[in-house]
Amino acid sequence: MVRPAGTPLALVELTELPEPTWRFLLGRGLPLFAVEGFGPVLVFYGAWRLGGLAVGVGVSTLVSLGLAAFSVRRGREGALPVVGALFVVIQALVALAAHSATVYLAQPVVLSALWGVAYLASVAAGRPLIGVFANAWYPFPPSFRAGEPFRREFSLQSIVWAVYCFGRAGLRLAVLLSAGVGGFVVVSFLTGGPILVALALWGVWHARRAFARLDLAAADS
Repeated sequence: MVRPAGTPLALVELTELPEPTWRFLLGRGLPLFAVEGFGPVLVFYGAWRLGGLAVGVGVSTLVSLGLAAFSVRRGREGALPVVGALFVVIQALVALAAHSATVYLAQPVVLSALWGVAYLASVAAGRPLIGVFANAWYPFPPSFRAGEPFRREFSLQSIVWAVYCFGRAGLRLAVLLSAGVGGFVVVSFLTGGPILVALALWGVWHARRAFARLDLAAADS
């Protein structure tokens, strides 16, 4: 493909990649997104009810570590899965030492709030975290990821996710302390599944629209 004179290299690289159709994006990113979001807590609850706390913690820890290893093998930036896996191990050790399912489930609530802080900090640093995760949905070339349109779009999305993380963390902690493990799992599911999927779909739609405008602007110039 010959690059037309005056066309930015990042946009040319983007047009040479797979067409970002809804089918392609959801088929690439949604399965792992759903498993990572809901798998560990559901596995913990089922194994905990069947075999006790140690079994629940052990099985859910193995599932989480397996998902982290799978993410690394798929090419996701290595630091994030490694940090997540490290937290899972610490979470398991603390829960077993305290011998408390409440302690085990309270730690991800704290982590959710910390993710909110991380999202905002990444925007302030000019490297929005949602932009890192976006590569699991679409293989953006490095030159485009380094550009201002990519940073602007995923800074906005990172702020939206930060608000969600803070709100969900506060609600889940209140329910865990007042209604116990069963209520926590129900609220986690309700505030996780529908909202996570809605946010993911909104993010895909918004990014497709924003980057399509770049193509139109390049064609008009």
